[in-house]
Amino acid sequence: MAFEVRAAVLTVSDRSARGEREDESGPLLAELLREAGALVVAQEVVSDESGPLAERLRALADRADVNLVVTTGGTGLSPRDHTPEATRAVVEREVPGVCEAMRAETLRQTPTAMLSRAVCGTRSGALVVNLPGSPRAVRECFAVIRPVLAHAVAQLAGHDHK
Repeated sequence: MAFEVRAAVLTVSDRSARGEREDESGPLLAELLREAGALVVAQEVVSDESGPLAERLRALADRADVNLVVTTGGTGLSPRDHTPEATRAVVEREVPGVCEAMRAETLRQTPTAMLSRAVCGTRSGALVVNLPGSPRAVRECFAVIRPVLAHAVAQLAGHDHK
């Protein structure tokens, strides 16, 4: 990535937040970001409570050293899945093509991809992207968005990226 991507990774999982299950998706996502040339400046695990989740998203996106916030988890149909609602509550503009592309590409590999409610948007010069919670889905979805991340954050910063 030519433009410096400074990322925050937020795992949304009740069980991982309580220490009942190891977070596999967040560390994998951080590793994929680093492999893509991003600097991971924050990595957190939170429970899937809509209000507190929205506050964490807001706080991370508003940080001066963050221009990308990527969540993993909470995008399905479970009654406890609140990541899309929390994201919509904090973004200023939605960027629907990012999640549309993830769903379209991953649908080729698994029919359950169409059940993802993930959203993407911008806030305070940061791109906020929801990914599903499984490590496999993180890997597949990240492969779809990786080519555009540096360009997106460069545009948000008012720079041309080639």
